[in-house]
Amino acid sequence: MIEHLGIIPIKVDLPFRLNHVNCFMAEGEDGWTIIDTGLNNEYTSKMWAENIQQREIKDIFITHYHPDHYGHSGTLQHKTGAEVWMSKIDSDAGKTAWNDDFLSGLHKYYSASGIPDEIANQMVKNNIDFKPLVYPLPVVNHYFVEGEKVVIGRYEYEIIFAPGHSDGMVCFYNKEKNVLLSADHILPRITPNISYWYHGDDNPLKSYLSSINDLKSLNIDYVIPSHGKPFHGANHRIDEIILHHGQRLEQTLAALGKPSSIYDVYQELFQFELTIHEIRFAVGETLAHLEYLRHKGECQRELRNGEWIYFL
Repeated sequence: MIEHLGIIPIKVDLPFRLNHVNCFMAEGEDGWTIIDTGLNNEYTSKMWAENIQQREIKDIFITHYHPDHYGHSGTLQHKTGAEVWMSKIDSDAGKTAWNDDFLSGLHKYYSASGIPDEIANQMVKNNIDFKPLVYPLPVVNHYFVEGEKVVIGRYEYEIIFAPGHSDGMVCFYNKEKNVLLSADHILPRITPNISYWYHGDDNPLKSYLSSINDLKSLNIDYVIPSHGKPFHGANHRIDEIILHHGQRLEQTLAALGKPSSIYDVYQELFQFELTIHEIRFAVGETLAHLEYLRHKGECQRELRNGEWIYFL
């Protein structure tokens, strides 16, 4: 079905366990639009060079600021002269997340989370290692506005703001065909990572559950995600994701049988081996669930000896 929409999927490999991101190309009346770009590395640069040869790239739409979606956008913009479109929220987040001042302050946040120094040092390095994978940052020519219409391929799509996975992520919805380009908001096989990143939204899980629940009113048939294959039946998948987070919240509360640091709770929830890159996401997700519970009044938090301790 995706080809009938006038959209060409571009599978871009990633050097992680989540081993690809789906980017897209679509031809318009006066040039081509690219949606998301992959990491800024030699492989991605070569891949795009092969795909865009003899094509005029007019616009680059970025769904959110995470490196696998946004990283190559500055380089691709420089090569093509295309205009970059994304939300202002995530444009600002991209400038913050790999800013030297923010990166240099990460260790204090990790220490306050109860993460051992050796692991915290590796986590900080892992963050810093992403800088060349996102720089140069793009010049954003247009900030998406919720509800505005854009043409992608043969059809017009409405911009839907979908906070949670990132504060300013956008999806693209076509009412006529009942199709959603879902970015990382709804994925077919895994649940999107919902993390507290020590900047931005102080309750990202609440934002995510609210925004994903709002989509149910559209009763979307066909979902084109940024990871995995397109699928039918958005509402069924939304229900599965909401159930997962309900279970995760129960597990998080159960882990607070005694006062615990963020790292203590992370170890209870993730009892399998993770890479340093994956630990960053797992700790962030643990913290998002703890903060959701704290904002609901189901647990409390105190700073004790330089560590945030959560308790019932």
